[in-house]
Amino acid sequence: MNAIKTILAVTALSLSGFVGAQTLLNVSYDVSREFYKDINTAFVADQARKNPGRVVKVDQSHAGSSAQARAVADGLEADVVTMNTTTDIEFLAEKGLVAKDWAKRFPNEASPTTSTMLFLVRQGNPKGIKDWDDLIKPGVQVVVVNPKTGGNGRMAYLAAWSYVRKKGGTDAQATEFLKKLYANVPVLARGGRDATGTFLQRNIGDVLITFESEVVSVDREFGAGKVDVVVPSVSIVAENPVAVVERTTTKKDTTELATAYLNFLYSEEGQEIAAKHALRPRSAAVLRKYAAQFKPLTLVPVSEFFGSLAQAQKVHFNDGGEFDKIYTVK
Repeated sequence: MNAIKTILAVTALSLSGFVGAQTLLNVSYDVSREFYKDINTAFVADQARKNPGRVVKVDQSHAGSSAQARAVADGLEADVVTMNTTTDIEFLAEKGLVAKDWAKRFPNEASPTTSTMLFLVRQGNPKGIKDWDDLIKPGVQVVVVNPKTGGNGRMAYLAAWSYVRKKGGTDAQATEFLKKLYANVPVLARGGRDATGTFLQRNIGDVLITFESEVVSVDREFGAGKVDVVVPSVSIVAENPVAVVERTTTKKDTTELATAYLNFLYSEEGQEIAAKHALRPRSAAVLRKYAAQFKPLTLVPVSEFFGSLAQAQKVHFNDGGEFDKIYTVK
């Protein structure tokens, strides 16, 4: 299974030959790998302080969020899932792998952080891109994730739709806008990291629509100054939901540790790490501390125009939905 092959072992301790280590597998979305590398190191150290003698190891698996959810449903033994759309966890809850009331198990509807969608453009912004309207101009190539395979892509689609509606446009006008936008997409990426690779390694496209947090990853991996960041006037609130996968933790007896891991995301240390990775913290104190980093824009909750992500999934992204009607595979 491809998802299993992508697992990256991350730990702050050498566990070679140690039989008693407790191991967690965090199955997550594509562009969160660097964030969770830092979270895992901090969590391992935190557990060592709180429980002397306990040795903890955390593994990671990353791909498009929907592909990851399907991998878990197909048998990938995740202890926790940390996704970028609630629909992917609801899918696992429907399968009986995650508690039906998973959103009530942790604060803020089990979303310790949020993000939003921004634009990355070539250095110097040669196409002069400032807002969503510029993405539908002739000659502008847009790199974006397939909304049927990744939450990154769904949030980009919903953000563009919300932009039209927030300006006073109708659903029909939003549909026309999205048709023009996706006509400028040369190829749909499988996940967020694939989209970044398409943009920066394959040098395809004039603008990349991606999560705010990907800016930090791009600077780390490709060097600062490779891209310019464009903050649109309107974007979507993208929650990052988490859940314990009880099918796995019951079998492995890791429920307590898995719960502690997700609770760590809400700790001041976890929230600080999130902010450093350009994920918007829930902690008001940490958010104030990093206020200069998170540029002001109109953030639209999914509920404003779509009811919920589950409703948006049915209307827009399920087979035969609005996305299938507006996008022709190239």
